[in-house]
Amino acid sequence: QVQLVESGGGLVQAGGSLRLSCAASGSISSINAMHWYRQAPGKQREWVAGIISGGSTTYADSVKGRLTISRDNAKSTTYLQMNSLKPEDTAVYYCKARVATPITPGLYDYWGQGTQVTVSS
Repeated sequence: QVQLVESGGGLVQAGGSLRLSCAASGSISSINAMHWYRQAPGKQREWVAGIISGGSTTYADSVKGRLTISRDNAKSTTYLQMNSLKPEDTAVYYCKARVATPITPGLYDYWGQGTQVTVSS
């Protein structure tokens, strides 16, 4: 019904930059919000950033000032611009979209497959 495809991960040195993207497709009436999460090995998944339909953004304290979330409504895509990366940013990054569909009333969450980000010292 709804698919989220992430891309843009890779290996980067500390202080470098990456831009992650997550494109939503399928039977979607509207996207209420999109969020980025990350999960490092042996750790719980943590919320990183979010953007709602009106464009307001929120961030985890650990990434504020370094990471920027944005969206392109025409492409149903969210981006995570990652600057001044640190080794502790190493994780699998996932996007989540809360969407309304024309099939079933209500809002439903869908997850991307994740993309690996590795930051070396």
